[in-house]
Amino acid sequence: MYDLNNIATLAIAALMTAGLYATMSYGLALVYGVMKIINLGHAATMMLAAYLVLTLNRAFHLDPIIGSFVVLPVFFLGGMGLYRAAIGRIAAVPIASLLLLFGVWLVAQNAAYLIWGSEDQSILTAYTYSTIDVLGVRVAVTRIIPFALSLVMLAVLRWFLGSTDLGRAIRAVSQEPTAARLSGIWAERTSMISFGIGTMLSAFAGGLLTLIFSFTPDFGGVFQLKSFAIIVLGGLESFPGVLLGSLVLSGAESFSILIPGWRASLVNLLAFGLLVVTLVVLPGGLTSVRLRRSRRTSS
Repeated sequence: MYDLNNIATLAIAALMTAGLYATMSYGLALVYGVMKIINLGHAATMMLAAYLVLTLNRAFHLDPIIGSFVVLPVFFLGGMGLYRAAIGRIAAVPIASLLLLFGVWLVAQNAAYLIWGSEDQSILTAYTYSTIDVLGVRVAVTRIIPFALSLVMLAVLRWFLGSTDLGRAIRAVSQEPTAARLSGIWAERTSMISFGIGTMLSAFAGGLLTLIFSFTPDFGGVFQLKSFAIIVLGGLESFPGVLLGSLVLSGAESFSILIPGWRASLVNLLAFGLLVVTLVVLPGGLTSVRLRRSRRTSS
């Protein structure tokens, strides 16, 4: 039997995980929203960021939190470089860009095998096994820090998209690309910067994930599929929907332990099941339900 304390523990765990899920999914949603590209290189970015943070930790004893910030400009510039060199040339052909980014994922994965090997890697810090009391529940510090940093990053992203000229240009290209071009927005440059930002956000999530999980060159694949499930749940192009989708998925994973006979090894089944069910039953995502209600109310 589960008492209120157990339920509170599961709820807090779901909330902590949702912040990290939202960070790793915003980059995917941003790239799709602006360019209508499904970024299969998302997993490669998270994996490479994890290994770069590991390398910085071993070479310079750099804390993985600091390392996660240090790698941001590297992946921002790398994302823009990849877009300029290859993606921008074929962005108008969805299947070509899909295959290209899938190839980038495979190349990055095999390069990681050559450089770092196939053994499980992990980063231990002075606070790896530390916990803090939150509302009477002991929560791991390695869960709280990524959650807090994710909220900060999401707040910065929200400010950037809503309060800067470049951010408003990105939103304009995402919502009405033709009208944005007619109003004088340089769509190609905006798309390149958007891809760089999306890559940077994925890298930030990959760096923070090293605080919680061990990793190999295969690292990132499962999280990429979870990101797909989240943005589909949220409505693909809806940034508030990404946060809602993250809460739904993390809540389902956390509370799945209450299902009789449920095993922890099946937790990833929830993400894939939600992805399939949402595509079939609610292709517009959870935000489409709110839009339908508002239309009914106005009519």
